[in-house]
Amino acid sequence: MVRGVMVLVCAFMVTGCAAHRSELDYPDREAIYDRPLAEMWPEVRGFFTRNELPFREDTGSMVLETEWRQEFGGSKISGFFHRYMVVGRRETPTSSKLQIFRITKSVNKTLAPPGNQIDWGVSRSLGGADGLSVEDDEDRLAFPRGENGFFAESGQGQRDMVMEWRVFREVAPVLAKEENAPKPVQVAKAPNAKEAPSKFAVECGLPIIGLGKQAKPGAVLLLGEMHGTQEVPRFVAQTACQATVAGMPVTVGLELPLENQERVDAFLESQGTESDWLKLMEAPFWRSPYPDGRGSAAMANMLEHLRQLRSQGLDVDIFVFDHPKANGQQREDAMAATVAFQVESSPQRFHVVLSGNIHSRTKKGLPWNKDHRPMGLLLKQRLENVVALDMAYDTGTTWICSVDSKGVRDRLDCGVREAKGKNNGERYFVHTWDSVNSDGYHGVFYVGPVNASAPAIRVGERGPGNEGSRKFFTPEAGKLASSR
Repeated sequence: MVRGVMVLVCAFMVTGCAAHRSELDYPDREAIYDRPLAEMWPEVRGFFTRNELPFREDTGSMVLETEWRQEFGGSKISGFFHRYMVVGRRETPTSSKLQIFRITKSVNKTLAPPGNQIDWGVSRSLGGADGLSVEDDEDRLAFPRGENGFFAESGQGQRDMVMEWRVFREVAPVLAKEENAPKPVQVAKAPNAKEAPSKFAVECGLPIIGLGKQAKPGAVLLLGEMHGTQEVPRFVAQTACQATVAGMPVTVGLELPLENQERVDAFLESQGTESDWLKLMEAPFWRSPYPDGRGSAAMANMLEHLRQLRSQGLDVDIFVFDHPKANGQQREDAMAATVAFQVESSPQRFHVVLSGNIHSRTKKGLPWNKDHRPMGLLLKQRLENVVALDMAYDTGTTWICSVDSKGVRDRLDCGVREAKGKNNGERYFVHTWDSVNSDGYHGVFYVGPVNASAPAIRVGERGPGNEGSRKFFTPEAGKLASSR
C-alpha cells in the first residue's frame, strides 16, 4: 500500500505539477489517476459536492451531470448557461481518468449547429402536437426555471481539460494523502470585499485557450478590436472573470471618454438598479449621433458583467482612457499617458486594455501618415511587459460608422455591416507569434463568428437585457466593414 501511495505521489509530481503553473493554462494532455476507477470516483463526487456544484448521477455507470449555471454568477443579461458532464474512464486495471464536457446553451440561436432542424432516424415522439421525443423532453425538463428558463434553440459541447485538471489537483492529493501537495488557488478579493467567493461560485465560460501565458502581475494585454460586435466585449468579460477567479487582480481599460470615469466607478460599486443605469447612460458619450460601436449594448452588458464580478467580491477594476477632444498624435500621446499611469500605479495587477486596432499597434506609421506613433508603440517604449493582439474572427456582422455612402461631406454613416473573416473554430483563444508583424502586433485574439451589437442608448433607460435590446439586424447590401 505504501508503495502504491509513493507511485501516485511520483506520478502526480510528474504529470500534475507541470500543469499547475497557472489556473488559466490550457493542458494538452490528460490527467491520469494512479487508482482504480472505483476508488477514484467517490472522491470525484466529493469534489463537486464540496464546491457546491449540484449534480445528478447515473448510479453504477460512473457518469454525473451538474445543474445548469449562468455565466457571471446569475447575471440577468448574460444569456449563456453551462453544465458539466463528467465521465469516469478505466485506463488500466490500476489507473483511471476523467473526461469532463462543458455543455453550453444560449437563449438565442447563435450556437445552433447547422442541420439541427433535421430529424435523424426513427421518431420517438411523445405523441404531443409539438412532436418532442423522449430525449427532447428529458433535456427540456432539466433546463433552469423561472428567469433562467429558455428554449432548446442552441447548444454545443466542448471537452474542458482545464476543469479535468482542477479536479485532479484537488482529488489526487486526497488519494495520495500527501500533506505537501499543491494548495488550492486563492481567489483575488476586491479591496472592500469581506469574503471572496469560491472559484467555482462564478461561471466564467469555456476557458480561453492561451490566456494563462499572458495573465500575470504587471502584464499589459492590448486588444485591438473592430468596434461594434457582441463577441469582443464578451471576450473581455470572460478574460477578466477567468483571470480573477484564478487569483489574479484584473484592471480593464476601455476606450471611453475620460470624463466618464466617475460614472463608471459609481456604476461598478452600485447595485445595478434602474436608477444606476440611468446615471451611467446620462453621459453624452452614450447618446452620440454617430455611435461607432464603443457605446454598444454589448459594451454596456460587459460593464454589467464586471459589476457582477465586483459585487461578488472579485478584484476587478475599470478605467477609461480616451481623450476625444484631442486629435491625431496628440490623442495617441494622451491615451498612452493615461494607460501608463494606471499600469505604473498598480504593478501587481493584470491590465487588459481594449481599443480600436489602430491605437494598439506597436510600430510607427500608418498608410496615410508615416510618422504616426500609436498608443501601443508609446506604451511598449515606456512599460516592460506589453503584448499587443489584433482581433481575429469568423465572418459575420458588426455595427460600425463609415464615410457616408452618398458622398455627403463631413458625415458618417452608421449601421450594420458585413465583416468577412476566417473560420478558426468556435473556441476563443489567444495566439502569439515568434515576432511582431508589420503592424506591430504580437499575435491575435480569436472570437469566432461575429454578430453586430447596436448602440446601448436604444435600451439605456432600462438597462441592457430588457425587452427591445435583442433586436435582430440585417447587414445592408453592399456594405462591408472589414475583410480578413
